[in-house]
Amino acid sequence: MARSTRGPANRPHPETPRGAPRRTPARTFLRTADGVPIDAVYEPGPTGRDRSDLVFVVAHGFTGDADRPHVRRIAAAFARHGAVVTFSFRGHGASGGRSTVGDREVLDLAAAVAWARGFGHARVVTVGFSMGGSVVLRHAALYADDAVAGTDAVVSVSSPARWYYRGTAPMRRLHWLVMRPAGRLVGRYGLRTRIHHRDWDPVPLSPVEAVPRIAPRPLLVVHGDRDGYFPLDHPRMLAEAAGDHGELWLEPGMGHAENASGEALLERIGAWAVARAG
Repeated sequence: MARSTRGPANRPHPETPRGAPRRTPARTFLRTADGVPIDAVYEPGPTGRDRSDLVFVVAHGFTGDADRPHVRRIAAAFARHGAVVTFSFRGHGASGGRSTVGDREVLDLAAAVAWARGFGHARVVTVGFSMGGSVVLRHAALYADDAVAGTDAVVSVSSPARWYYRGTAPMRRLHWLVMRPAGRLVGRYGLRTRIHHRDWDPVPLSPVEAVPRIAPRPLLVVHGDRDGYFPLDHPRMLAEAAGDHGELWLEPGMGHAENASGEALLERIGAWAVARAG
């Protein structure tokens, strides 16, 4: 897997709406900086209120996509607070390419954020779950100085802090799925996820290494105390790395990622974003 890097040749190339900002639903394929088509959906959210300039860009977890019911539920919850962009990471759903399990996915998110700003929204909040949670952290660090493709606030839910973690049974199964030819076949035909066969080379910036680079943008780290994938040392590492610009919510009884995120939690995240996104 090639490393995700920034620079003039690595800018996102979104299909940004032309002319006056448009606040009607839209769906299109974006083009990432490395040429991958990404299926993206825009929903305008509330109108006629002072918070309508806020847009959430939702980064789903591994094996998700923009049309999955749990992603649509997340989008509906955030639509009460602002506009919402959902998209399918490379190798997922209708998007092209193959999944690099969190590496080049930062390019997908950068294209989605730039597209969201093209609708005239002044404030962007990226919200990621599991793999998407690691992507929003790395994206915020790598695009910290980018006024178009960067974000104004970050919410990371159920994210790992470090790579190659295999300390739980679900993560050992996930490594088999990603690293073995038989596992990648299961991913393609059983989970509708096309996984790249190459190892990372070089290894990308880890989530915990990315977090200090996000400041001064506000960061919210959310994690369940019953997460079966990543134990509590992961969110605590992220919060420690964040320092004063980060906030940690350890949710009692919560499991992992989108399916474990209840309506009350999503409402609280939405309210946090409205208050903290500038």
